[in-house]
Amino acid sequence: MKNLRDKVVVITGAASGIGRALALDLAGKGALLALSDVDDAGLAGTVELARAAGAREVRGDRLDVADRAAFEAYAEAVVAHFGRVNVVVNNAGVALAGDLLDLEYDDIDWIIGINFWGVVHGTKAFLPHLIASGEGHVVNISSLFGLISMPGQSMYNATKYAVRGMTEALREEMLVAGHPVGVTAVHPGGIKTAIARNARVSAREDKSKTAELFDKKLARMTPERAAEIIVRGITRNQARVLVGIDAHALHHLAKITGSRYQDIIARGAKKVLPQDTTVV
Repeated sequence: MKNLRDKVVVITGAASGIGRALALDLAGKGALLALSDVDDAGLAGTVELARAAGAREVRGDRLDVADRAAFEAYAEAVVAHFGRVNVVVNNAGVALAGDLLDLEYDDIDWIIGINFWGVVHGTKAFLPHLIASGEGHVVNISSLFGLISMPGQSMYNATKYAVRGMTEALREEMLVAGHPVGVTAVHPGGIKTAIARNARVSAREDKSKTAELFDKKLARMTPERAAEIIVRGITRNQARVLVGIDAHALHHLAKITGSRYQDIIARGAKKVLPQDTTVV
């Protein structure tokens, strides 16, 4: 897929952050957009901005990606509206900070429902339509934390590793079957989004300190730049897209040191992280 003009692109989690930036980037490239989120106001803002950016057609829908029946109905509605789907970007995601010992099951179910099941639902619901389009692409947003693990991020790591594993296997399946569908796993590092401010935390975690650490020290790249890198990955049919210097650096550290990277990160976390704070 060298050109995204006139391609129908579905983006979940489009109300802000990377999702919004992708919508605006693709609007300028002539794509037709199906955007969704649970944030009605933010989504309406993205739809308006996409139209102003030159999108020929934009559809906005409220969607809880963890709701399987709702996602299946949404997929059918989008296909009925546009007649086809070419690209699906499963971008919706949330964060949960805190040691596993301190996490509540309700919060664990919440993050797995959105970060993992949301990606499964989006992929499963749209895959037959992507195959039928003759020129399809699945983009699943994992994370740097889908390549390496961090203390205080056990459930976020679990969901993002799961997204990576599913996505890589799906790419292999498409190649074996000869289906005309590219598949890309995206691994962003620290991006300037509201994910830390909107995260859930354990009872022992200081949410304000965690968000401040992420916003001031870890989030280095703008969503707009991240979107440019992701779109380039689509047009190049890249299997894996690393977004940010931090993603590249820590991924290479893990490759060089093997499982010993865990000891290095644990020692560093003790020295760097403020009390009652973990990395989001």
